[in-house]
Amino acid sequence: MAIPFQERRLPLYRLAKALSAFILCPFFKIHVSGHANIPVDGPFLMLPKHQRWEDVPLLSMSIARPLYYVAKHELFQDTLSRWLLSSLGGLPLNRSKPSDSIQSVKKMLHLLKKGEGIVIFPEGTYYRERMGEAHKGLARMILSRCRAPLIPVGINYSKTGQRVHVRIEIGRPVYTKASGNIKDAIDLAVREIAGLSGLQKYHIGENTDDGT
Repeated sequence: MAIPFQERRLPLYRLAKALSAFILCPFFKIHVSGHANIPVDGPFLMLPKHQRWEDVPLLSMSIARPLYYVAKHELFQDTLSRWLLSSLGGLPLNRSKPSDSIQSVKKMLHLLKKGEGIVIFPEGTYYRERMGEAHKGLARMILSRCRAPLIPVGINYSKTGQRVHVRIEIGRPVYTKASGNIKDAIDLAVREIAGLSGLQKYHIGENTDDGT
């Protein structure tokens, strides 16, 4: 059954960012480069490496523009979690039953046409220190209807002393022209993600499902 949508609530989103910073900053030191590669306005699809569950709050803390996040539909099943995740910009996706995701895709296209930024973790779940196989169907479906730039993002964790250093590398936008090959653009973005994460010579690894 398709999950009904609720709009993101910016005050709650900003509060969550502030709380994330308060909770995580004592344990993580964030280094961000490539801010200039994010459009000041207008739509984009952000494709980050997924290393661990903290990627989502740390990424939100590091990007000035409010973001929407694609997450698996199971997280939206009960009323409270659906309200909370939707208020924070969560967008449900059912990969095993595409027919239930038609409304989700329509919502994503609507948000992009409004000039919003949407985050899709192409690996589907997280793979620590290795690249998982990218799921490209959703990005291809969106780009066939809305030519938003792809923003590859590398994320790398390393521990020094008591704090974990998080390097977030925002790559240059990958564009598809009206006559361009969407698949080639997505493949290029995925290779950029690996390079930005320091995983140029990567292998496909077993995943560790964190629910996003």
